[in-house]
Amino acid sequence: MEALVAGLAAETGKDPQTLVKAIGHILAFIRDEAEDPEAAPMIAATPGAGEAIAAAEAGGGGGGFFGSLMGGGIMGLGMKLMGLGLDMGEIRLVATSLMDHAKAHAGEDVVNRVASSVPGLADYV
Repeated sequence: MEALVAGLAAETGKDPQTLVKAIGHILAFIRDEAEDPEAAPMIAATPGAGEAIAAAEAGGGGGGFFGSLMGGGIMGLGMKLMGLGLDMGEIRLVATSLMDHAKAHAGEDVVNRVASSVPGLADYV
């Protein structure tokens, strides 16, 4: 996870802690919304995933007032990530980089299946 975050920080100019929280929000969203039962094992197989989820959950939801109005789902996730200061291009970069990282550890087929089982996620990864 450290190499992933360092690469994203270099590419986006964002603070590493912010990127860890963003990754954690994405992983927590997958954990909560995936219909594929392989989501939990995929997350467990991804180094640093548990710590990233904990950082996101401890660091507040992001998204502020408008995030709370949007509720859950992919729009709620987007508001959380924008609340951390990421724009749409950065959100896509973080999401695709995270999925590539997960594929290296959990397997491409598993990650693709899990991602396709999450409503709205396929548009971003």
